[in-house]
Amino acid sequence: MYLYDYWLTYWKAGVFYFFIVISLIQVFYYLFFFLRLAFYKEKKRENSRTNAVSVVICARDEANNIMKNLPGVLVQDYKTTHEVIVVNDNSYDESKYLLEELQKSFRQLRIVELTQEAKMIPGKKFPLGIGIKSAKFEILLLTDADCIPASEFWIENMQSVYDDQTEIVLGYGAFHKKAGFFNKLIRWETFHSALQYFSYALARTPYMGVGRNLSYKKTVFYRHKGFSSLNHTPGGDDDLFINMAATGKNTKINIHPDSFTLSDAPSTWGQWRKQKKRHYSTSRYYKGKHKFLLGLYSLTQFLFYPSFFLVLFLVNWEWGLAIFGVRLVIQAMVLFLTTKKLNEKDLFPWFFIFDIWMFFYYLIFAPALFKKPASTWK
Repeated sequence: MYLYDYWLTYWKAGVFYFFIVISLIQVFYYLFFFLRLAFYKEKKRENSRTNAVSVVICARDEANNIMKNLPGVLVQDYKTTHEVIVVNDNSYDESKYLLEELQKSFRQLRIVELTQEAKMIPGKKFPLGIGIKSAKFEILLLTDADCIPASEFWIENMQSVYDDQTEIVLGYGAFHKKAGFFNKLIRWETFHSALQYFSYALARTPYMGVGRNLSYKKTVFYRHKGFSSLNHTPGGDDDLFINMAATGKNTKINIHPDSFTLSDAPSTWGQWRKQKKRHYSTSRYYKGKHKFLLGLYSLTQFLFYPSFFLVLFLVNWEWGLAIFGVRLVIQAMVLFLTTKKLNEKDLFPWFFIFDIWMFFYYLIFAPALFKKPASTWK
């Protein structure tokens, strides 16, 4: 009996201290990383300047999206020289004819037709590389065919961040707000990812960007020999390239509402699961320090609620609730400010439910880290 009581006492103490460590790590991420985005204010530029910009969009069988979204790119209010390059990648639908019709009305539209698949280069990297090499200007602005700028000042706003030191600008690719809990769930995950990659960039540790809204200079692309080092994976034309090319000095973020892009969120669980698995299958190739930081945050977020309930019911519920409350207050403050900055305020009232959901999210999607990615981008 004495040994049992001795073992039980130390087991409970171990669980309690484990919960404290988990909570402290979580609080550290909120205060050291995420708080930077919560209080971020872009410095006012004394001398504003505009740059010639090449917008590059890859499309494969995207006739519907071209008809719906491309006009929003073509009618941008940007007086300085710019071009919109659409790489039509082996489409079988009527994309070619729609693009040719649009070109009659918009002189800035340039069409690059690809009629042959690239061997041994899976994914979007080959058509995107062709589009970049076809670009006339140094500043590249990338988005997808299923995205539309949130305003007519998207080009103006994204290019305005550049200065002599800046080579990469990370933008926010949001989803359209629609009725229903599932839409909120998907948008929360998108917001949560942006919370991380924006905050890390502000901490001079940039690790990814999203192809729905991303800008960098051609100089960076050629310095790293394009996507040649990424040909082993179908994805990675956005996050892995930024993981390779971004530094604390050459990367900035843009969270002005006019700089956002919008797209339709996946409408079914299967579509979303496929999309997320494709993303997580490339994250295994991140730099070691990024994998450690991201992995530690995800692991402690995953373990937080199991350890909390163990402390609550088996150790000391008063101390458990007190530690939980400290994290909750810090979390609520940071999320209130960051959801406001990214125009996702309607998600804030749900943050506690979504925080619990992340435990199940990791259970569902973590196995994708160990699976071979799909061989196509469409």
